Amino acid sequence: MAREMLGCTAADIDRLVGAGLPFDDRSGVRHFDANDLYNLGMYSRKSTTQPELAFRMLFRFAGRPVGDLLRAKSWDFRVQLECTDCAGPAPWHFEEPDVVRFGGRVTDVTVPVAGSGRSEYAATVTTAGARTPLVSSTLRRLTREYLDAGYRWQMIPVSMQADYELVHRLGATSCIAASLLLAERFRAAGYRAEARRGWFCGVLGGALDLPHACVEVEDDDGALRTVDIAKAQLAARLPMNTEEFQELCLGSIYNKVIPSTASGNAPFGYHACGSPLPIQVRADIRAVRKN
Repeated sequence: MAREMLGCTAADIDRLVGAGLPFDDRSGVRHFDANDLYNLGMYSRKSTTQPELAFRMLFRFAGRPVGDLLRAKSWDFRVQLECTDCAGPAPWHFEEPDVVRFGGRVTDVTVPVAGSGRSEYAATVTTAGARTPLVSSTLRRLTREYLDAGYRWQMIPVSMQADYELVHRLGATSCIAASLLLAERFRAAGYRAEARRGWFCGVLGGALDLPHACVEVEDDDGALRTVDIAKAQLAARLPMNTEEFQELCLGSIYNKVIPSTASGNAPFGYHACGSPLPIQVRADIRAVRKN
């Protein structure tokens, strides 16, 4: 997997190991952490690694006119919930899509029923975009200061992302860590702000569940605005002109993000069976095709 992801030879892998790339030895076979491999490829500057190619493909929309991101869009939203160490039948709790506040709607809902092992949440979720740029010069300044700080976006385990101070001391960042830190800075400046988790839609046709978070902040005019700081940061790395999309991320909403009721450092749900292990949450979000 490592050679395929990085597009390199066995000798290259040996050199990376010699330079400090960690691995587990399992019966004489080296096993690498997928996050480490992704980050190596993302910043290799080879332009041919799987992470670099996937990044350019997934974010190609960011270089296009943003009008398509502002229209209403419906999604077939399905989430599998699994309690891997289930202690018996019990109710499920799931942090549902929270789009109504932003002009969207949720229909055809199927909620998880009490039971054991596995359950599912399903709905048709319609998102809507709107241009609502930040009004406050203070909020814009704090946002720009964060973007200019030079933190390197990386794939980081969700459990580590919640420790946003540690992540940023390492010079790294992620959707969740960035949103938690920026929300803290907004609050320190006197604004009501909270990081919220959600889903970034249309990723590999719905086959990839990426943890995502934004900041919700009450602006000077009393309106609630969303700052998708990590997407603005990632879009700035692309070779094409993405300034219009970056600006959209600073206060506006767009139809490829489904916010949830979960706070930035909280899980998407739990099973009340008493198991100490967190449940596994796997989203499959596909665009509803019009007939």
